[in-house]
Amino acid sequence: MTTLMVQGTTSDAGKSTLVTALCRWVVRQGVPVVPFKPQNMALNSAVTAEGGEIGRAQAVQAQAANLAPHTDMNPVLLKPNSDTGSQVIIHGHAVTSMNAVAYHDYKAIAMQAVLASHGRLSAAYPVVMVEGAGSPAEINLRANDIANMGFAEAVDCPVLLIADINRGGVFAHLVGTLELLSPSEQARVKGFIINRFRGDIALLQPGLDWLEARTGKPVVGVLPYVMDLHLEAEDGIDQRQIDKAAQVLKVVVPVLPRISNHTDFDPLRLHPQVDLQFVGPGQAIPAADLIILPGSKSVRSDLAYLRANGWDRAIARHLRYGGKVLGICGGLQMLGEQVHDPLGLEGTAGSSDGLGLLAFSTTLEAEKQLRNVRGRLVLEDAPVSGYEIHAGVTRGTALEQPAVRLDDGRSDGACSDDGQILGTYLHGLFETPAACSALLRWAGLQEVQEVDYHGLRERDIERLADLVEQHLDTRLLRQLCGI
Repeated sequence: MTTLMVQGTTSDAGKSTLVTALCRWVVRQGVPVVPFKPQNMALNSAVTAEGGEIGRAQAVQAQAANLAPHTDMNPVLLKPNSDTGSQVIIHGHAVTSMNAVAYHDYKAIAMQAVLASHGRLSAAYPVVMVEGAGSPAEINLRANDIANMGFAEAVDCPVLLIADINRGGVFAHLVGTLELLSPSEQARVKGFIINRFRGDIALLQPGLDWLEARTGKPVVGVLPYVMDLHLEAEDGIDQRQIDKAAQVLKVVVPVLPRISNHTDFDPLRLHPQVDLQFVGPGQAIPAADLIILPGSKSVRSDLAYLRANGWDRAIARHLRYGGKVLGICGGLQMLGEQVHDPLGLEGTAGSSDGLGLLAFSTTLEAEKQLRNVRGRLVLEDAPVSGYEIHAGVTRGTALEQPAVRLDDGRSDGACSDDGQILGTYLHGLFETPAACSALLRWAGLQEVQEVDYHGLRERDIERLADLVEQHLDTRLLRQLCGI
């Protein structure tokens, strides 16, 4: 059984993408492989079949490995609910919320969960492909580390170090990171990968030769900058769009400080008939056909932020002019009359007025609801699938006109009497082609081109595996993976 770990010199160096690529490449070798990330900090998450919560990137990596997502793939997930504190999720379930100082002391307990999950995966799969978090050279975080070299040392696995040349200073990133590691950690780094290179590789070669001579470690390869690669981001919002058709629906998403599962909007960002615009702080909401209120990890504080930016008035004006409004999860809760947090699950305990657009109120309760669901949108009776991740329990008369009728007999969300407002707890609803098309027609698009979002993701995973074959030292990779 082999464990191979990918660590990065910085956040967003390409670790998630490389692990996705390597998982599919190993599958192509005819060898079972499983992705693993010891600790993840992200507000984008997925629900596993057993009803647990993991980072969304690990769900994509599971697809690359031809596996269903499982909580062992990401045993520790931190979901920030303030600038200094996070909800701590162990083996798929929230156990507590704590600030950064308290969590530093808690890491010894979290490491037990990490090692237990890794032990189960390594017993079941020949190759475990591990993604680190951030950088292993953060001096202030090295004590009790469970995400990078602390984990690698504990399980005695080799490490590949990836750096993003598009940021500049790639040789300083690689050499500096290596210099800040202990001798035993330096020894476990088996090679470097340079990511997002564009240009003539011959101009880079002198630097590669110097790097190998300076460190005594090989450059495993140089991956090119790929402009039109679309995989779900672990955290940062990707605002790239493909070329648009002549008939375009204008969709606006206000970016809230604790926006969660913004990957909900990737199918719209990639749709040839949708012009998706994220609106940030201090920006006015422009004229649009549809405004979508996204999920939120801290609904009451994000409601206050929405009002401080004047977006509540813009939404009211948008509705007066006949526009449509959709709320997803936390966005659904904002559409109601009140949001109550008596236990202080997402901040200071208390209540906040919602936007008052639908007749219901929400109370946050200790037990989070996590489930994958299927059903049918009331709009056009279109089939839909998605997942629920929420602590809120919503009650009120507006729910008598649901947005979705679920296969398990429950109903979800609400529609306004005039048909302008729709709210749902379902994340991922745009990933089902029929549901996406129905929602776009509801928002005003006349003739909708159906897009297979899962097919697009699968295509890009295959392209990533091709890049591994073309640009990396596959002989060394086979050796490191024990193939």
